[in-house]
Amino acid sequence: MTKLAITLAMLAIVTGSYIWFATPHWYTNMPGVAETGPLNQHFAKDVALAYLVSGGAVMWGALRAERSVAVFGSLWLVFHAVFHIAIWINRGSPSDVIALTNLLGIQIPAALTFFTSFNLPQSGYSS
Repeated sequence: MTKLAITLAMLAIVTGSYIWFATPHWYTNMPGVAETGPLNQHFAKDVALAYLVSGGAVMWGALRAERSVAVFGSLWLVFHAVFHIAIWINRGSPSDVIALTNLLGIQIPAALTFFTSFNLPQSGYSS
């Protein structure tokens, strides 16, 4: 589980880095993003930071056997995935490239990260 959690954490970190450093490219090339309105650099950078912090927390939790940190880190990914499911429902639940991109790039990674984080070993605490 630890290796999978680290891999998923890296995916979140790479995603956040991509959004941060290549914001216009991400906006133009990620299916569905441009349909949300004009590029908002501030908002895009906020999303990038959320991915970076989330991935960092999952990474920290996996490397330090701190399950609660990893689970907490995975929660933004889960909430983001649920938000995108709501958007998909509001779009009429189409089977299109946006839905596929969200499923493969947001929902499945979020679910796997939460499940993996929840099943990480937990270090013991002594008093």
